[in-house]
Amino acid sequence: MAKNICISADTTCDMPKDLQEKYNIRIIPLYITFGDKSYLDGIEMTPDELYKKYEEEGVLPKTSAVSIGDFTEYFGKLLETHDQVIHFSLSSGLSCTYQNAILAAEEFDGRVFVIDSKNLSTAQSLSVIYAAELLAEGKTAEEIVEIMPAYINRVDASFIIESLEFLHKGGRCSAVTALGANLLNIKPCIQVQDGKMDVGKKYRGKFKVVLQKYVEEKLADGEFDTRRIFVTHAGCDDDVVEMVYQAVKDTGIFNEILLARAGCTISSHCGRNTLGILFAHKGE
Repeated sequence: MAKNICISADTTCDMPKDLQEKYNIRIIPLYITFGDKSYLDGIEMTPDELYKKYEEEGVLPKTSAVSIGDFTEYFGKLLETHDQVIHFSLSSGLSCTYQNAILAAEEFDGRVFVIDSKNLSTAQSLSVIYAAELLAEGKTAEEIVEIMPAYINRVDASFIIESLEFLHKGGRCSAVTALGANLLNIKPCIQVQDGKMDVGKKYRGKFKVVLQKYVEEKLADGEFDTRRIFVTHAGCDDDVVEMVYQAVKDTGIFNEILLARAGCTISSHCGRNTLGILFAHKGE
């Protein structure tokens, strides 16, 4: 008899609610902390509420991993109605969330499989959706776990950040770097490589012009997995999002263009005007 398998992820995957429902994905939240009070990402605080609180108080929140105890309780509840759980985690190179999930999974006699997405935001969601499709094809949990690493290595994640304010205040870049970027009108491309964030190309110019160039260059050539691409932003104006959506559509490469809004965890690190396209390259 086929086993009842649950696919799970954490809130850093930024998966829209309609996709969670479509693919039957369970989500566990990380924590957002302002001072001595913590909030569950996406449940007790939204990104817009986070920005408002930051504007009022001038202090960025801290983000906290899911604890081992939280994972143990979460996996236990899922296993009340499922035989096995496949859980996708925020990159182990960015957080201890993955290690905490691994430690919690040890309590369940091999019924919980934890996969390092080696990524963040909707790049993580791409892997989750692919796993859900494999499950729908009849693959076992063990087979899915074996297949996923090759796909994860093909996922391409990058974002353009209009302002380095949040990265600076969060201690991720110096005041000199932030000031220089502002004076020179530089918009850096932040990309994920080997599970960690790094600075890629540094664009110059107005945000919308830079985004047009960024999309053009990212999708200029290469072998793409044409099934889907995410356009993901952290609170950009609608006209900016629509412009990028149309630019991606005009390439004619992808069958499905998915829009997503970054949750509190991602937003607290990058700030409001951040946007990226996230997709997978074609496999062999």
